[in-house]
Parts: sequence; structure tokens; C-alpha cells
Amino acid sequence: IHNLRLSVSGMSCAGCVASVEKALQGVPGVEKAEVNFAEHTASVQGRVEARALIQAVRAAGYDAAQMKGIGDQADQEAEEAHRLKGQVRRTLVAFALAIPLMIGGMAGLFPALKQPGGQFFWLLTGVLVAAVMVYSGGHFFANAWKHLRNHNANMDTLIALGTGSAWVYSMLVAAFPATVPSLARHAYFEAAVMIIAFINLGNVLESRARGRASQAIRRLIGLAPRTARVVRHGIEQDLPLEEAGLNEILRVRPGEKIPLDGVILEGHSTVDESMLTGEPLPVVKTQGDQVVGGTLNKSGTFLLRTTHIGEDTALARIIEMVRRAQNAKPAIGRLADRVAAVFVPTVMIVAVLTALAWYNFGPEPVVSFMLVTTMTVLIIACPCALGLATPISIMVGVGKAAEYGILIRNGEALQRAGDLTTVVLDKTGTVTEGRPTVTELQAFDGDQDRLLALAAALEQLSEHPLAEAIVSAARERKLDILTVADFEALSGRGVRGRVAEQELLLGNRRLLTEQGIEPGPWQSRAEELAARGRTPIYLAVDGQPQGLLAVADPVKADSLKAVERFHALGLEVVMLTGDARATAEAVAREVGIDRVIAEVLPQDKDDTIAALQGEGKVVAMVGDGINDAPALARADVGFAIGTGTDVALESADVTLIRGSLHGVADGIHISRATLANIRQNLFGAFIYNSLGIPIAAGILYPVMGLLLNPMLAGAAMALSSVTVVGNANRLRGFKPQQARR
Repeated sequence: IHNLRLSVSGMSCAGCVASVEKALQGVPGVEKAEVNFAEHTASVQGRVEARALIQAVRAAGYDAAQMKGIGDQADQEAEEAHRLKGQVRRTLVAFALAIPLMIGGMAGLFPALKQPGGQFFWLLTGVLVAAVMVYSGGHFFANAWKHLRNHNANMDTLIALGTGSAWVYSMLVAAFPATVPSLARHAYFEAAVMIIAFINLGNVLESRARGRASQAIRRLIGLAPRTARVVRHGIEQDLPLEEAGLNEILRVRPGEKIPLDGVILEGHSTVDESMLTGEPLPVVKTQGDQVVGGTLNKSGTFLLRTTHIGEDTALARIIEMVRRAQNAKPAIGRLADRVAAVFVPTVMIVAVLTALAWYNFGPEPVVSFMLVTTMTVLIIACPCALGLATPISIMVGVGKAAEYGILIRNGEALQRAGDLTTVVLDKTGTVTEGRPTVTELQAFDGDQDRLLALAAALEQLSEHPLAEAIVSAARERKLDILTVADFEALSGRGVRGRVAEQELLLGNRRLLTEQGIEPGPWQSRAEELAARGRTPIYLAVDGQPQGLLAVADPVKADSLKAVERFHALGLEVVMLTGDARATAEAVAREVGIDRVIAEVLPQDKDDTIAALQGEGKVVAMVGDGINDAPALARADVGFAIGTGTDVALESADVTLIRGSLHGVADGIHISRATLANIRQNLFGAFIYNSLGIPIAAGILYPVMGLLLNPMLAGAAMALSSVTVVGNANRLRGFKPQQARR
């Protein structure tokens, strides 16, 4: 299955989105097609060639080209910049003619048609206006014609009909004034050209605002360096990044961006990963540590071996995920698209009804009133703002989330995250560090080193997470770890084996009870440790208790503050873990978690999520993205929490690059802010069209004697789109960390 991106030109309103999506979905082999009106791109999944997709788009009256990578993104930006310059020129030319015509008409500087030379003046003005309309607004007419041939209608159709009819009527008045009633002998040249000027101005402002909205992608792309210092046969040379291969040795010097994902072979440094993780503090990296391409090497120099190149790097996958999320539509956005898809034909029907009403029931001059109201309805009703309302906010919101190391996979997750009522947290690696450590050693004979050495001898052959903590503690003390014989792992209880002719048992109270060994006075100490969230482990030698070890997985430093933020957001916080209840409840008390569901097997976690949903709760599951995959999939929103390149990018709806629960709170804050922004945009767009069309049709004339000027309608239509885009750009200044305490 191919994932293809197309740059689509010729789209001018939300109706175009529906037309292009319909054309793409009609191509055999296409499984999914999404069009982003704000970015003028399309994302297509399926077994299909780009050529077939481009042909389908062109057949629908638009143009398209395939986008493949970062270079294509740069080309698209250059093309957008060139297009913006053209829009500015067309706007200035239109205003250069429209303003003098408007001022001259209002001041009575131009001759009337019946005056000597008046007819010649207005015919010459009509020719000049036509030339400017072709230069500044020719694209509206060309696109309208293309859509007419394809039996479609869009915003360009409305603009072409409105301004074209004004020009044709004005030329008719200028050329054959006797054919028009005296009261209706008025030219609307200034209205036609001013409308085009205002709409072009709106397009310029909208393009600039859209450019700011898509800054997140450009910033991510800007992280990738263009060259890499490759070490081959002992010789260092700077090569283009695409020439660096897998398992290549690269030199990274202080102040340079790390070219590709890799593992440090030699040297050490501090690395600024803030652009990927949102964390401002540099991270110490040394031999064996992983580094991510695009992050900034701060102080030292090192050699790295590349592990991922091209589209497999973490940065490339992040860019692709952000793009997919920006193209996605939540349910609220799909509703707007469906409305917009039928909006233009509906407006054309309303315009015809308006013309008929004024022609049959309007006052003199009937023709002038009919023309003005019909033209105003066509101009003011363009559903640009409606089409931009959702995608522009999603673009900014998803980009803002990416700045904080939060990768949202789809628009549905963005919408659902704003409606959450309950957050379910895995314990190990989510609330806690996920790296158990030995916190207590109590030897009956006082020799802690001997106790730890014997325990490590047994545990060196175990695969249990706690075993690693015991062996690591012994190595930190530089103890000799003896060889073990007759090793046996006792599931759910511990391990046994022989060390230096001594029979050793290491495990929980249940193991000692099975072997008939009494822990004696150490039992109360073990219960005390368990109540504090520690895991007590007994050591027995030749049937006699010899000591007690305690292992704990420390709580992350910021888990308490993150849980406080969940509560401030009005969320219930639940811990879901397979650990013992006493340990889980101790951790929950430490960080303020409301409810604990403990001793749950991994395969049963998704059933627990389903049960919570059955209680009417909208549930988020936060886990490591791998062991908790069923629960993540079952939840309304799944948050995969991890760090660096180890993050499970494809396992959840939302992926957190850094390993902090603050990322979940940040994501919910951003989701709620984005949804509020979308609702504001949709409300504004619907209100604008709902009120604007009746006023343009003349509903206020019988009551107040007021009619909306077509030029004001053009300005209002242009500014409505600018208002929506400007409101969405307010999200760029949103800072979820302000909510941290």
C-alpha cells in the first residue's frame, strides 16, 4: 500500500475539497483520501500510482503534482512564495483602478452618460476595467469555466457570476443606454473591480496567515542538516546527507546538528533535544547511548554509528505523523465539509430566487435593484471561512503539540482528547521510572556485601526485572558474583540454586512458607516495606533465613505535579497495574491517584478499560505503547509514553516522545484549546453566512430601507476568511506549561 502526498492547486473553497476527495476516491485502488484545504495538499493511501491520481484531479478541474520528501516541501514553499507575490501584484493593480473609480463616482467627478463625451468615457472605463479584471481576476473566471465544464460549482463560480454580471450590465448601460430605464442607468464598474481587489486582498492575508499556521512542519524540516561528516577509511569528509548510509561512522562536533539517528561509539557530550521533546535541559550522552538526528550537539565531540537513515529516522517519522494528523478531519470537521459541499449550489439557487423576487416585487429601478442584490448574494455567500474553520485550527494545534513532544496521529484523537473524563495510568515506566533499584539490605549477621553477593549470584541467571536491579547493585559495589549451580526459577515465588555447596532460596514470603522456613522477626519489617511501595525479597541459606532485600521502582519526580494537573482538569485518575496491591496503593498514595486496579494480567487490561467505558466514562490509557497495546487500542484515546527513538510511534493515538506524564496533561490542554478554537471558527463562519445572505438579499430593505453594497460584501467575504485564519493562529501563542504548578 502506497502513502502518497499531492500538492493540489486551483482549490478556492470547501466545496473544492469535496470535489477533489470525490475524484481521488473514485480512482481504483484508493483506500483513503484526505484533502487539506488549509495546506492545499492531499494524502492518499492505497495500491495506486501517482499518475492516475493526478489525472483524476485534473479531470475534476484542478491541477496536482506528487510530493515526495523534504526537497518537495521546500519546492512547494518556494512556489507558494512566488504565488503570493503574484497575488500581491494583482491586488495592487485592482486597487489602483478601483479606488479612483470609487472616489470619482462618490465626488461626482465623472460625466453622466447623457453628457457630451459621457458615453465614450464609460465605454473606455469598461474596457480598462475588463483589462484589470482579466489580469487581477482572470483566475476566478478560468477556474469557474473549468468547473462548469466538469458540472461543478465553487467559490470562483460565485465571484465570476457576480462580478461578470456587473460588468456586462454596466457595458450594456454604457453602449445602449436607451434600452435601460432611466432610473437604472448606472454603471457598476467600480463595484466589479473593487470586489476583485478585496477578494485578492483576502487571499493575500489568508496565504500569509496559512504560512504562519504551518510553521511547525517547516521548523521540524529545518532540524535536518544538509550534510554529514562521514569517516571512511580513517578519512573524514563532508558529504550530502543522502549519501550517508546505514552503519556509517559519523563525526559530530560541538555546535553541530546530529545528522542521523545512531549510537555513540566514542566520546561524550550534552545534547539539546528540546525541539523534539519540549524539554529545555540538555541531556548527557556517552558511549552506547542513542542520539536522534536533528538534535543539537552542545559541548563535546563524538563518533556515532548510524542506525536509521532516510525516511526511517525518528525525525522523518515525526514529520510524517504531524503531516498525517494535520490532514485528518475530526467528526466536527467532516460535518462542515458536508455542509460546504452543497453550499455553493444552494447559494446559486438563493441568488436566482432573489433576482426573481426583486424583478417581480421590487421598486423601480427594478433591474438595478435586482442586479445589486443578486450580485451581493453571490459575493457574500462564498463559504471560504467555513472550509478553513476546522483544518486551519488542526494544523496549528497539531503543530503546537509537536513542539511539546506530543505526536497526534489523527483528528479523531484530537477531538476525543478534549472530551476525556478519566485517565488510566500504567504504573511501571509511566508513573514510576521503570528501573527498579535496591533500596534496603538487612543481613541477619550484619554482612550486607555477602547478602547482596549471594542474591546476585542467583539472580544473574534470572530474567525478572527485579533480578537486574540486584545484579546491578552488586556490580556497583564491585562485588564478586559467584557461579551458581542447579539454578531453577520458581514462577511467582522466586529462584533457587547452589552456590559454594550451599542451598540458596531467594524470593517472597510464599516461597519461604512452601519450604517450611519462618522469616521470624523480619516479617514485620517486610510488611512495613511493602506498605511503603517496596518489594521485600527474602534470602535463605541451607533452610535458614539470612537476610532481607527491598527493591523499589522510584516514582518519577514530576508524577505528583502531573496528577495534580489531571485533577485540575476535572479528570478522574486510575492506576491499572499487574503489581501487588500493597505496592500499587503505596505508589498511588504518594502521587495522589484516586483509584487503584492492581494484580491485573496484561491480557485483561483491555477488559478493564472496557468496563470503565461501560460506566459511561471517556477513557484515556497511558502506557508504554508495547506491553499495553490492547488497552491502548481499546481506550477512547491511547497515549504511548516513552523517550527518544524507543518510543512506540505506531502503537497509540497520541505518542509522547518524552517520558513525562506532563505530556499527557499538555496534550489534553492543547486538545481542548484546539477544539474551542474550531468551535469559535465554525460559529463565526455559520453566523457570517446565515446573517450575511439574508441581508445581501435585501431582507432589511422593506423595514429599514437598507441594502448591502456589493463592494462591502466583497470586503466582508474576504475578511471572514482572514478572521478565521487569524483566530486559529492565536493557538500558536498557547502555552500549556502555564497550567503547571
